[in-house]
Amino acid sequence: MKFPLESVYSWYRNTLRNPQYRWWIVGGTLIYLLSPFDILPDFFPIIGEIDDIAIVTLLFAEISQIVIERLKQRQPESNFSETNSTESSTVEVDAVQMKE
Repeated sequence: MKFPLESVYSWYRNTLRNPQYRWWIVGGTLIYLLSPFDILPDFFPIIGEIDDIAIVTLLFAEISQIVIERLKQRQPESNFSETNSTESSTVEVDAVQMKE
């Protein structure tokens, strides 16, 4: 049975985006980082840090994405509609052919 890394990533990401389980995932990630029992033990000089760096990167990327989405939701809708109305207006131009 294959256990692809992509399925673990999608589970982690989806669970982190669920507000009910978000703090459990953050806490579990911090406990994993502080625990001496890892997928790649930390007493190996460089190899032992790879899984920790990957998990910290994933955690920060997902948390920052959640924060960005919340900030976008808090922006007033009036500013968004004004920018869209000016961008979507069309300008008619008469084309003139020039001879050389």
